[in-house]
Amino acid sequence: MIEEIEQDAEDRMSKSVEALKDDLAKVRTGRANTSVLDPVTVEYYGAQVPLYQVANLTVPDARTIVAKPFEKDMIPKIEKAIRNADLGLNPTASSDVVRVPMPELTEERRKEMVKHVRQVGEGARVAIRNVRRDANQDLKQLEKEGEYGEDEVRRAEKTVQELTDRYIAEVDAVLDAKEADLMEV
Repeated sequence: MIEEIEQDAEDRMSKSVEALKDDLAKVRTGRANTSVLDPVTVEYYGAQVPLYQVANLTVPDARTIVAKPFEKDMIPKIEKAIRNADLGLNPTASSDVVRVPMPELTEERRKEMVKHVRQVGEGARVAIRNVRRDANQDLKQLEKEGEYGEDEVRRAEKTVQELTDRYIAEVDAVLDAKEADLMEV
């Protein structure tokens, strides 16, 4: 039972770190990244579908994203959808592709984004600490029910704390890398 609690805590902490990485991938740095266009939806035969389902997204250089639609008549719709997505991007359409140049970030905008990244990171840390709290409550319950002794529960709590420290250090490393990426000119 203790092993199950420890494994569950580790799984949930790992998922918190993965969710943080997914959230940070959507934060725009100066470089082109197709995940910036993830929130964009395009009207396709009367339904709103994600952009990646109607076009092939590529990054030919560090400052441009290219959307090559599977059907040529989608080019104006894709251009309009990107423009209306409120991402601060200005796409241009050519004969068979839509090019999305990534604008330079100002110093002020970079600092705002670093603040946002830190807030997202703090949310991940809180989620990891909540997992620790839940695991410790489960362990205390096992001790109260008399299934395990005090020593076994203390060892398990120590293991959960070590997991917490390890995953919070991983969150810090991810945040440091993203901040360095954002402040890079």
